[in-house]
Amino acid sequence: MINLVVENLPQYVGPGDIVGAFTNEVQMDGNKIGKIDFINGTALVEVKEGIADKVVEVMDQNQVAGIEVKVYIDDDIRQKIDKINDYVTEFEQLVQMEREAEMKKHELEMKNLSGYEREEKGRAILHLRGRDQGEAFGGKKVVKFMRQRRGEELPDSEISVGDLVMLSKNQPLRDDNPTGTVAEKTKYSITVVFDENPPGFIFGKGLRADLYVNDITFQRMLDAITEVEEAEGRLAELRDKFLGLEDIEFAEQDSDVEFKNQNLNQSQKQAVRQAMAAEDFFLVHGPPGTGKTMTSIEIIRQEIGPDKNILATADSNTAVDNLVERLVRDDVEVVRVGHPVRVTPVLREHTLDYLIEDHPKYQESLKLRQEADELLDKQDDLTHPSGRWRRGMSNQQIREQAQQGSGARGVPLDKIKEMAEWLELQEEIDDLFAEMDQLEEEAVNDLLSTADVVCTTNSTAGSEVLDNFWADLLVVDEATQATEPAVLIPLTKTDRVVLAGDHKQLPPTILSERAKQQGLNYTLFERLIDMYGAKIRQMLRVQYRMNDLIMNFSNREFYNGLLESADGIGGHTLADLDVSAPNGSRPAEKALVFDQPIAFFDTQGMNAPERSKSDSTSVENPIEADLVIEIAEVAKQLDFAEEDIAVIAPYKDQVELIDDKLDLQGVEVNTVDGFQGREKEVIILSFVRSNEYGNIGFLRDLRRLNVSLTRAKRKLIMIGDASTITSNEVYERLIEYVTDEGYYYAL
Repeated sequence: MINLVVENLPQYVGPGDIVGAFTNEVQMDGNKIGKIDFINGTALVEVKEGIADKVVEVMDQNQVAGIEVKVYIDDDIRQKIDKINDYVTEFEQLVQMEREAEMKKHELEMKNLSGYEREEKGRAILHLRGRDQGEAFGGKKVVKFMRQRRGEELPDSEISVGDLVMLSKNQPLRDDNPTGTVAEKTKYSITVVFDENPPGFIFGKGLRADLYVNDITFQRMLDAITEVEEAEGRLAELRDKFLGLEDIEFAEQDSDVEFKNQNLNQSQKQAVRQAMAAEDFFLVHGPPGTGKTMTSIEIIRQEIGPDKNILATADSNTAVDNLVERLVRDDVEVVRVGHPVRVTPVLREHTLDYLIEDHPKYQESLKLRQEADELLDKQDDLTHPSGRWRRGMSNQQIREQAQQGSGARGVPLDKIKEMAEWLELQEEIDDLFAEMDQLEEEAVNDLLSTADVVCTTNSTAGSEVLDNFWADLLVVDEATQATEPAVLIPLTKTDRVVLAGDHKQLPPTILSERAKQQGLNYTLFERLIDMYGAKIRQMLRVQYRMNDLIMNFSNREFYNGLLESADGIGGHTLADLDVSAPNGSRPAEKALVFDQPIAFFDTQGMNAPERSKSDSTSVENPIEADLVIEIAEVAKQLDFAEEDIAVIAPYKDQVELIDDKLDLQGVEVNTVDGFQGREKEVIILSFVRSNEYGNIGFLRDLRRLNVSLTRAKRKLIMIGDASTITSNEVYERLIEYVTDEGYYYAL
């Protein structure tokens, strides 16, 4: 078969139109036409080889469904369509896998565990009563939930501000249970904001609140994938470039850029110049401590201008708030789109919900809402034209009977008149609400179009409020922590894209193991690097965080030795802090000596095995936990500020074990994954794994090791069983490095 391209087709043209035109105009048999595919107003039509030239001769500049078309032979477009179809099918399946895994996680727990067991795990709170707290944030309903017994504290739970919770009366799997967002949490209550008025039962007793999943994000991913599949215009061009069907393009770099931030180093400045010259995509590769977000901010500030829309996103609310905070500090006019309760309180004045309250058109809509409410109150005193009184009459018949002054179908005249009046009021109410919607939309569009930058999460970029927003530039921060379908959501509404991230650190968190194995953790950032190499990215090369001895191992293993330390950073140590030097010989004291920024305490000579709890897939190591705690307590005795110390471990159970035992509230204890993007003066790292099989589990993901080793500024203290972790050659090189350059101590 030969592939023919038919161009200039409107959306309504289908396969039947093409078959009809070909058979009628070319006088050919329909069985000589094979597969027909459509993309971007173009059809790819298979025809038998012997008839292809004649079809082109007759149909080129001829008409299909009354529209003049261009027809020519092209085999390349078949490969293009197949590649697009394969991409769409692959990611639709991966998103569905992850969605099902997320839903299954929560639903299985709700089904298989009692409410008390789920409360014990921290994923539900029982015995609640609800109290109406009025309205907040754009008319959303607010309800406070407390224990039924007055004055009783809530149990510890994973439920926190910004989480989606489901409220029920001990039937958590009912389809009609309301869900809301946690706006506030105290020892005694959680306050939940509902987008729609919740049912009355939530103001009663005997309630439970369950952590739940938000399906909206998955649906927005699927919608974005569909948009990419059916794309036309600029989105189609971007799609073809990130799929490698077309090459990326750059304009000539501007060598006279006036940088807003005078403290940028040369690699940061070069990243800014290249990003400004990129006509399609550009990547800012920011290793630990190199000022990746600072560089993104400079790119944004350089692009701000009249009639220019900029969209800045990240996958998490925390990362978006970090962008907003820095932009506001630089006097940039920012509108933060997203649920206000998920925004840091100090930044709420920059949210769309906050800003719209003072907009004249929104104020006008509030007056109309008051009018509508008054009409609704009047309606309440009238007979509703429902089944009991309507008795099959249409709205028009009800009005006519009222005008004639007669009852009908056994309905008294007074009821007829009330129903007619109700219908008249409803028309007025509908008109008022339509006008209100128009005014609110105009207010939103005005705020978005006049802002220097619009900031939101990748997911919220797909919300209705941004339906009509188109950006000249999209900047995605922490792009390597977002799945490709998540980045597609904002990508569908822009001309140019800058992604900032580090693919040598941890990838997005994927719940479905099958989806992970099939590539959902392979990011768009990585796809573009693999496709275009050095020409699409600039690596930031100066780090502002670590002592050189902390930096050097990761620099060699992950960054080809290209990193260097900023002046005054590479040599900084604990001696620069206002703390006392240890003078004892205990391991916990040796761990904190000033002149050795990196240390490893080897437990292989001890009886320090790992263990797993019966109801957990995680791992803990009590001996390592005890040593961690001892070091932290010695640091406190030496006048270290608790806020300067963090304890990290790759396993959640080890984190919980240490957190339960450690009596220093200011010392942060977190997983390695949870601490990515953060830094402290002192990091105490527990590797946890210790077994006779050399099994190191997900420590095999060396990106996790890279994150672990690059959080400390002046002191990195590692604790682990070298005989176990050196089953991997990179960990073996790590132990050799510490032995040569730092402090190695065999316990």
